[in-house]
Amino acid sequence: MTHETLDVIAKLYVGLSVGSAAWVLVDIFLRGRRQHMKIMELVWPLTMLYWGPVGLIFYYRFGRAGPASNPGPREKPMWQATFSGASHCGAGCALGDFVGDWLAFGLSFTLFGSDLLGKILIGFVLAYLFGIVFQYFSVAPVRGLGLMEGIVTAAKIDTFSLVAYEVGMFAWMTFRAALYPYLKPTDWAYWLMMQVAMVVGFLTTYPVNWWLIRKGIKEKM
Repeated sequence: MTHETLDVIAKLYVGLSVGSAAWVLVDIFLRGRRQHMKIMELVWPLTMLYWGPVGLIFYYRFGRAGPASNPGPREKPMWQATFSGASHCGAGCALGDFVGDWLAFGLSFTLFGSDLLGKILIGFVLAYLFGIVFQYFSVAPVRGLGLMEGIVTAAKIDTFSLVAYEVGMFAWMTFRAALYPYLKPTDWAYWLMMQVAMVVGFLTTYPVNWWLIRKGIKEKM
């Protein structure tokens, strides 16, 4: 695929993804579809940014909260609860990697002379920090944990899930760097490739989230 063709596809899909995220924000905050677990009000819009309009299928199928008159949580089958849990992990990772990529690019940060390794290092650190924050606000209110206990618990829960996500994501980033080495964060196609990387990361963390939820280590979202 030529760079021009890839750029056109990227502009279209990234634009649709941003529009999907904006629509979910409108649905949650202006149309009264507030989430029972408040952190999910950030998770679902962030999920749309990398799943794109495809993510709206899952949001409307089981992620959308009930109307304001009946906003209570609904019992989800395991595959849906796992999808929401993987989305929760993916949102923190996606946010960390998005910020990390721009930081690495803006600072011209490299590791062992490699731009890719520099992005991976900064992205992983930020994704881990955001992941713990996201996990804290899901587990601490439910279990009634204090600040330090909540942070430690969040780190224990999120570590396995996040590492599984980042393994898939970084594998695709490495493949992309070999396939399209000229792409950088100022290119639309770069972010299309990052969307693919995030979906791959979602797929690799999905079975880990299934196990964590089944064992009662992670809360159902």
